[in-house]
Amino acid sequence: MQIVLATRNKGKIRELERIFAITLPSVELLGTDSFPELSDIEESEDTFEGNALLKAREVSRFTQLPAIADDSGLAVDHLGGAPGIYSARYSGVHGDDQANLEKVLREMLGITNRSAQFVCAAAFVTPGGFEKVIRAEMAGQLIDHARGVNGFGYDPIFVPDGFSETSGEIAPDIKDSISHRGKAMRALAELISAEREKWA
Repeated sequence: MQIVLATRNKGKIRELERIFAITLPSVELLGTDSFPELSDIEESEDTFEGNALLKAREVSRFTQLPAIADDSGLAVDHLGGAPGIYSARYSGVHGDDQANLEKVLREMLGITNRSAQFVCAAAFVTPGGFEKVIRAEMAGQLIDHARGVNGFGYDPIFVPDGFSETSGEIAPDIKDSISHRGKAMRALAELISAEREKWA
């Protein structure tokens, strides 16, 4: 069975392939790069859940295959939840991880309350209209400089609760077990497997 992931982000695709290989090994995951005629979908909703559903619906409609989409981001308490849904384009340029990370570091300069959460809303939509959304979080603290080369985005400045390493230093399999995306996607994969007769 094929499921389309509503992303062209190679890092995200690799992460989800690792997660789904355990829970749904018979599923072939395709990125939207397998559908070059599919235009990028503008994230126009004001919540993680809304953006995830919007993308999953559009990809499923276009491909006529089940689709999974997520909207994930960093919510910094001192910044009122920013960058939030704008995490991928916080610096003004979509997908410029280094510029986004540096902007957060500048805004947090000298701030003692460094608590933050990574948030993931994951949506599953089928051509037949079956829809589910799951939200998960990973709490932690921001540090004042980047450490580590694993992961992507804000991983090098985020230390998950209970760890001394950043998400950019933690081994990928450990990160998958604790991350916001790992939690949401495992729960979604389990739901997809358990409720297969409702949507397949």
